[in-house]
Amino acid sequence: MSGGLKPEDIRIGVFVCHCGLNIAGVVNVKEVVEYARTLPNVVFAIDNRYTCSDPGQEEIKKAIKEYNLNRVVVAACSPRMHEFTFRRCVAESGLNPYLFEMANIREHCSWAHPSHSKEATQKAKELVKMAVAKARLLSPLEPLKVPVTPTALVIGGGIAGINAALDLAEMGFKVYLLEKKESIGGHMAQLDKTFPTLDCSICIEGPKMVDVARHPNIEIISFADLVKVEGYIGNFRVVIRKNPRYVIEDKCTGCGECAAVCPIEYPNDWDMNLGVRKAISVPFPQAVPLVYRINRDYCIECYKCVDACGPRQAIDFDQKPEEIELKVGTIIVATGYDIYIPEDGNLYGYGKYSNVITSLEFERLILAAGPTGGHVVRASDSKRPKVVAFIQCVGSRDVNKYPYCSNFCCMYTLKHTIQLKEHYGDDVEVYVFYMDLRSHFKGYEEFYQRAREMGVNFIRGRVSKIEEDPKTKNLIIHAEDTLLGEPIELEAEMVVLATAAIPAKGSEEIARILNITRGADGFFMESHPKLKPLDTPVDGIFLAGACQGPKDIPYSVAQGCGAAARAATILSKPSVTIEPIVSVVDPEKCRNTRVKCGICAMKCPYGAIKAELGMPAQVIAAMCHGCGTCVAECPADAITQMHFTDAQIIAQIDAALEENPEDKILGICCNWCAYAGADLAGTSRFEYPPNIRIVKVMCSGRVDRDFILHAFKRGAGMVLVGACHPYDCHYIDGNLKMKVRMDALAKALEKMGLTSDRFRVEYVSAAEGVKFAQIVREMATKLKEMGRERIITENEKLRPFLERMLSRKG
Repeated sequence: MSGGLKPEDIRIGVFVCHCGLNIAGVVNVKEVVEYARTLPNVVFAIDNRYTCSDPGQEEIKKAIKEYNLNRVVVAACSPRMHEFTFRRCVAESGLNPYLFEMANIREHCSWAHPSHSKEATQKAKELVKMAVAKARLLSPLEPLKVPVTPTALVIGGGIAGINAALDLAEMGFKVYLLEKKESIGGHMAQLDKTFPTLDCSICIEGPKMVDVARHPNIEIISFADLVKVEGYIGNFRVVIRKNPRYVIEDKCTGCGECAAVCPIEYPNDWDMNLGVRKAISVPFPQAVPLVYRINRDYCIECYKCVDACGPRQAIDFDQKPEEIELKVGTIIVATGYDIYIPEDGNLYGYGKYSNVITSLEFERLILAAGPTGGHVVRASDSKRPKVVAFIQCVGSRDVNKYPYCSNFCCMYTLKHTIQLKEHYGDDVEVYVFYMDLRSHFKGYEEFYQRAREMGVNFIRGRVSKIEEDPKTKNLIIHAEDTLLGEPIELEAEMVVLATAAIPAKGSEEIARILNITRGADGFFMESHPKLKPLDTPVDGIFLAGACQGPKDIPYSVAQGCGAAARAATILSKPSVTIEPIVSVVDPEKCRNTRVKCGICAMKCPYGAIKAELGMPAQVIAAMCHGCGTCVAECPADAITQMHFTDAQIIAQIDAALEENPEDKILGICCNWCAYAGADLAGTSRFEYPPNIRIVKVMCSGRVDRDFILHAFKRGAGMVLVGACHPYDCHYIDGNLKMKVRMDALAKALEKMGLTSDRFRVEYVSAAEGVKFAQIVREMATKLKEMGRERIITENEKLRPFLERMLSRKG
């Protein structure tokens, strides 16, 4: 029994939360409390209005002392929200924090089944019973302490990354600022003015870029890629590949004499290919670092640059990619966003009609340092347009493209209209076609009023199509004015498309390297949208800026500063504690001592296990991330994952299936994605049938085939394994290893006579609450179609096979 106690010594307290009416409005809380009192080893049970509040926590502390409780179960919201809160609460009462268990009766119960109060109450009772069953087997654990490397890596040198790096550097920490492009600055450095104040963008960002370059605690690593990240909070090992510039950084003075003699020009993507740059050049004059690069795709190797460089000898045509290794304690991801280029399908004529451009292309035209010297001219004839139309939400708020709002498009279009009016006054007519104008931050509504007062015309309605007059190259816009309720036609000389902000190219690879998750929109997901908006699910890795979702400059700056503050909470300590939910090897059972095995070492996603021939496998605790994959893979059952032991999970399965198992779906879901997806289904009030009972594991890689066999032996109607999407696993590839096991098991079960629909493996991300609800609906419908009698008959036929397969468990 757990913690060296006899069964009769276990004293469990159960605290059931009303959460106002969030739980009590559906679930009969009093009935759940009365039921809890009948469970084995429960010596105290009570309901609380808000258990997470100070009075609620004080009641827990009081009960621990008065009733000598040595286990605590709280039935409330998701453990993903308040498990840490309650662990700290019981710890303050002198109880080991890992002698606490939580039952999720809000997200997985009351919010998911608001129309079925009776069934929701029954489900809440059984979720409490499952939590109590696990609590009886809990053991006290001690967190692991590991030293912290007081150095940070900031990935992305836009305005969010710049502010994060400067704030950390000012606190005295060494910072590596990694930028994949030639210069830091990001999109802000491409802009002419910023809204709503119309400050010169490079005038306010440029000094910060220079501050970064000059700060003694910051090292810029630009024109480089992230290759590999290993390790854990406080101790990350990072491999970076520096791409060759063919110019030696330490020797280049940024004088530009090489560019002056270079005979080759090519389109400058910094100017959205509206301008040109030399084969040896910098993307823009204020680039930081001001180090030139040779583009070997265009260079003709005339060596005039070598002659111009002279005794400085900064040109090196033999330069090769270089890999460098860093050790850092925290990582801030600030990789920004990209702009959707609507070339597919020639949306609104972009790429087909020369006078249809994007907002960022317009930005480069109106910029005084841009390719046209600040003059807005048409590509077709280099003349200034007299009528300019702006079209909003191109690609964004579109279910066929990007369904989300891009946040800042309304405001930067207003900025462009005001700039046009300031440049050309009444000589230009300006029209804006919009769905909704969103001016929701400080000074934004006043900015909108300013545009109206300057004579900008606003037309509410979607543009259906654009046609070009082949003679004049003018553009005929067909739209509907929804305020007037009639179609309109407008002839414009230039059309500017406000296109969607989309995840930066390479986000998928960054997510894979760092093991962080992305939402359905492709942007990185925060650990919790309210309580941990800057944290990722990986401890020690934080988010800043538009890599998390489209944001304007002030919001990005604030997040950069916030992420730096979060990182500093780790870097400022000599050591951090790691959750002790690690794997432990029983040397007596380990068969590597007798025969060559080492399966656990091969399957561990983190290389945290060493298995020398003739020696029992050894887990390096500080490297173990607690996925449990090795536990499920071990053929001798010699490995245990602390806090998620086989006995604890089997006890939960038994409790879930004790009554009417044929009517139930047993779910085993990974904490970071499928369980979080189930949470989101509840938060979003996506209703689904209440006959699913979920057992949480940290990773689907922990799902042992014995759990599935045991569930069917106990009479389960159906079993669902919920996992992260392939290649999005929080533990690198634990889900893929699970898939191999479960695919083989599914075939074996089918041969034994199990209907294939009764066992499913599904991939559900933390953003896919609607998908989770749909899966449960489908399974519940199939369960009803099959009927109890067929399931019972099928289970009886399977039982001898299942018992034989489980016989080694004893």
